[in-house]
Amino acid sequence: MSELPQGENWTDIILPQKKWLDWRVKELIRARDLIMLFVWRDFVSVYKQTILGPLWYLIQPILTTLTFTIIFGRIAALPTDQLPDFIFYLAGSVIWAYFAECLNKTSMTFISNSSLFGKVYFPRLAVPVSVLISNLIAFAIQFGLFLIFVLYYWLVVGVVSPNWSVVLLPFYVLMMAGLGLGFGIIVSALTTRYRDLQFLVRFGVQLVMYATPVIYPLSSIPEKYQFLIRANPMTAIVEGFRYSFLGSGTFDPGNLLYSFLFMLITLLVGILLFNRIESTFMDTV
Repeated sequence: MSELPQGENWTDIILPQKKWLDWRVKELIRARDLIMLFVWRDFVSVYKQTILGPLWYLIQPILTTLTFTIIFGRIAALPTDQLPDFIFYLAGSVIWAYFAECLNKTSMTFISNSSLFGKVYFPRLAVPVSVLISNLIAFAIQFGLFLIFVLYYWLVVGVVSPNWSVVLLPFYVLMMAGLGLGFGIIVSALTTRYRDLQFLVRFGVQLVMYATPVIYPLSSIPEKYQFLIRANPMTAIVEGFRYSFLGSGTFDPGNLLYSFLFMLITLLVGILLFNRIESTFMDTV
């Protein structure tokens, strides 16, 4: 690369990314206003020109929970750790929806934003980070709905018992965001060459849900097969969330530590791969 002209006062210097660990965190921090614009775009555009608008954030978990209650609770009669079917499935669907949406949307980063990436430079990680934040807003709305039902089943019905571990909610959200971002940007980087993955990812997320204690408790799995379910990093999060707010489930600090380390490794691999693909993806996307 030729040397920069002397005596010039440059405000920004755009250089190719050559090092694996060149994450350009400072650039990402400086782009926080742009990230918030992306958040606003993602949050508003989802239900633009719809009749019910943001009410869909509440309607979706309720309809999903009712479907699970009828099919898995009434027809299949799956156990729910002696909890009412509705609150058991609502807890699982709310917590799973945040992870699934983060993964699905970040996996489309390069393909969905190729026209934007080809016109102007900005830290590419700003897009998947904005997805995490916009989905966090949706999660907050759905979590508020969940809390209303928790209070009803706790204070009126008396069948759930929240405990001290509710303070771990930010930790659960952090791990879900990290896993969603890590897996999502790995898929996003690979889809620049292998477009089949964009069709596989949503189908795959649905399959993984059945390997996660969303519609059944971990305790209902025979002991000799539980290690397979525990190998899923989302298992400890879903079970821990239910234990914290409903007082029923499996709270395993060792399994939570495993999920946290799994999240860190996935995120590290994802960012490294994302940064390597970033410089050449316009040639293949």
